[in-house]
Amino acid sequence: MVFYSGQEELDNLVWDRNDEDSEAAQNQLRLKTFCRRVEEFVQHQFGKPATLISPLIFRGFNVLYRVQVEEMSPHVMVRLPCPSLVQFPGEKTMYEAATACLVAQETKLPVPRHLHFGQDSVLGPFIIMERRENSGSISARLTRPNKDLSVPHVLDPNVFESLLHVIWQRVAHCLLAMSQLAFPRIGSLLQTHPHIYEVSGRPLSHNMTDMVRLANIPRCILPPESQTYTGTDEWYTVLAEMHIAQLVFQHNDLVTSEDDCRNKYVSRQIFRRLARHGKLSSFGFAEDTWSSQSSQILPETLSPCPSNSGPFRLWGDDFRAGNILLDDSDQIAALIDWEYTYAGPTQFILDPPWWLLLETAEMWSPDLNDWRQTYESRLGIWLSAMEKAEASMGTPAYNTFPVPLSSYAARKSWAFDSMYWNFLDERFFGHRDPGAVKGDLWKTRIDLLSDDERAAMEPFVQRKMAESKERRVVEWDETEAQKRFSELLFK
Repeated sequence: MVFYSGQEELDNLVWDRNDEDSEAAQNQLRLKTFCRRVEEFVQHQFGKPATLISPLIFRGFNVLYRVQVEEMSPHVMVRLPCPSLVQFPGEKTMYEAATACLVAQETKLPVPRHLHFGQDSVLGPFIIMERRENSGSISARLTRPNKDLSVPHVLDPNVFESLLHVIWQRVAHCLLAMSQLAFPRIGSLLQTHPHIYEVSGRPLSHNMTDMVRLANIPRCILPPESQTYTGTDEWYTVLAEMHIAQLVFQHNDLVTSEDDCRNKYVSRQIFRRLARHGKLSSFGFAEDTWSSQSSQILPETLSPCPSNSGPFRLWGDDFRAGNILLDDSDQIAALIDWEYTYAGPTQFILDPPWWLLLETAEMWSPDLNDWRQTYESRLGIWLSAMEKAEASMGTPAYNTFPVPLSSYAARKSWAFDSMYWNFLDERFFGHRDPGAVKGDLWKTRIDLLSDDERAAMEPFVQRKMAESKERRVVEWDETEAQKRFSELLFK
């Protein structure tokens, strides 16, 4: 039985407001006067005449302008974050550029050269990079045929396995090369000196920008901009606390009933405790002696858990098949779009890619069970491709079984409930009463909460349900927000 069928509702009032602001901002970026400003800016950077080449490309969080600079080849791409879509535009741009520069400098991966970047210019935050010739992304190559180009990409069920194996093996080589880059802290990269890139900023994640853009969660609740982390368990705990922040501060559309609110409260408190006690980071590894799942798996068949203190590895929070461009021969032409990439726990990169089916689990149609069955049917091809890539590169293999999904749940607040109750809870704590219905889920695990957590639940649920009766966009006072948040963070 599927209890939470996919992505939980975003705050639709906030989403509508930001969509309107974003549409107006994007219209400004299309104006001829702004396009001329882009040309003038590029001309100033290179000291040569520059000509814009249509069309503009609106891609995810960014708009790209293709520009021909006289006596230069190839053309360059000017990449600007879209206002309203991007909540931390300067920060995001500087992290993204530093990451791409480091990967290009330290590996042989096909990363377009970043020629200029900054956050204080007449255009705002910007990146100017070389354009790479390509025939489209892996996502476009493998998607189910559809005349409507606006439909999200989903893996074509009729794709040849031989093609998948060839492409995935080339991708595996890229991911293994990236995994060789090691860092002493968890956080985002910044350029600190010419050709020197260090972990100096907070790990800015895709989920953090969604929290602000799609739920109006106060920025003061997020990690400070200069905050980095020395331990995996510390970062897992921060991620778990962001799920609690989502429950506290998303005013509209998140909770549908008192029992739904209790389910969300109980699962988030349990998940945070597992993170604080170092259990999330060991789940699925040889050191996992605590979970119900561990009693069914011989520890000697599993790999040791990566060290809590690092080293840490590059993790692309928004990296997917759409970020990998191919040429006409299905060779990888370029790796692009390094936004929301940071040095993170090694556990993140040891999971098979979530994007093997192109679409996310929580958005999969018809439901999560179908996603799991389809994913597992395709996973063997990826694992075989990775084994061959590891053998050819002399990289040791890691074995975790089955696919943990705990890190996926940790990173994505609106997928958390479906991941937790459908795929994690019983693997953590054993079978629930088979007769339990969705409204009873919290009752099956309430005994795992501390006395303080149990005592705080009902007052929180009643206040949440009362406040949600009035649909409005709440602008939180920073002091009040910190107080509300701290009330649900127990020792």
